[in-house]
Amino acid sequence: MRIDIVSVLPELMESPLQHSIMKRAREKGLLEVHLHGLRAYGLGKHRQVDDYQYGGGAGMVMMAEPLANCIDDLQKERSYDEVIYMTPDGQRLTQPLANRLSMKENLLILCGHYKGMDERIREHYVTMEVSIGDFVLSGGELPAVVLVDAIGRLLPGVLNDETSALFDSFQDNLLAPPVYTRPEEFRGWTVPEVLLSGHEQKIEEWRYEQALKRTRERRPDLLEEE
Repeated sequence: MRIDIVSVLPELMESPLQHSIMKRAREKGLLEVHLHGLRAYGLGKHRQVDDYQYGGGAGMVMMAEPLANCIDDLQKERSYDEVIYMTPDGQRLTQPLANRLSMKENLLILCGHYKGMDERIREHYVTMEVSIGDFVLSGGELPAVVLVDAIGRLLPGVLNDETSALFDSFQDNLLAPPVYTRPEEFRGWTVPEVLLSGHEQKIEEWRYEQALKRTRERRPDLLEEE
């Protein structure tokens, strides 16, 4: 999979993509992530990429021309399955959405900044708008990294145990059950006996019951979505 990201501040994303699972995915050749600085397409000697909004009001707006020129150049090189705009008013990022996007080959992510981008870019280029929550950040760079991480870890071969992602929270609309590791007893706190039994079916039943219980207590809305 290849993901291209366009940003006013691409350096904000460099470190998170160079460590842990994302680093492993890139080193294995399973995931390519390319960062593109929008100022390379800025206008004039100051490489301007934003301007005051028509109609007045506080905050600057990302200009259409630099964005359009950048996207045009990238689309000359390849066809994108989705052109995704990271914005607070997009659809909520969920595990099912990450699952679907992980099946794509080429994605282009646009990071909003300032008060957002000229609406004409959203109308004529963007095919999907994604939000990581009902709050506002300084820009779309951190949400873009969140999206890449959510997608990248699902690619076959990225995780050491490829079945691990199948049991994450939000798969099948359930939160993940409690997990334990050695020692069996710590400060008098013990591991549930069923996990030490070696009885695979009973263990799976216990995990499902615990996942259901945790979901009912913490995120009952997930059960209502079924």
